[in-house]
Amino acid sequence: MLLDFIPLIGAAAQKLLDLIPDPGARAKAAEDYQRALLDIVAKSEADQRDINKAEAANPTLFVAGWRPAIGWVCAGALAFQYMARPLWVWAAGVWWPSVPPPPALDDMLWQLMFGMLGMGGLRTLEKVKGAGK
Repeated sequence: MLLDFIPLIGAAAQKLLDLIPDPGARAKAAEDYQRALLDIVAKSEADQRDINKAEAANPTLFVAGWRPAIGWVCAGALAFQYMARPLWVWAAGVWWPSVPPPPALDDMLWQLMFGMLGMGGLRTLEKVKGAGK
């Protein structure tokens, strides 16, 4: 959520930095701004990691089970979209031509799956660094 505001904050900070007449002071202020911004983002990510660990350790299904539930819903949607629906369309076309096909799901499933499986490269980076064990 914080990351959504970074472009707005960055534009405002750049306008403020442009008001500093001394180039050395402007560069120092820009460096301090970048460092503070990175510290805020790193702290936010660390806090989210702590929350994720606490949720995963909880024995209650409604707290620790929501991630696997979303994974199963995504797997079911992919199975419907790319296995069950095409078979249904084919079978309906052969045996029941008057039956309309079931609605198709949109291509957002792939984006969801890539995000859930960490296919943005972050999981690979974890494995290379040895943190994925």
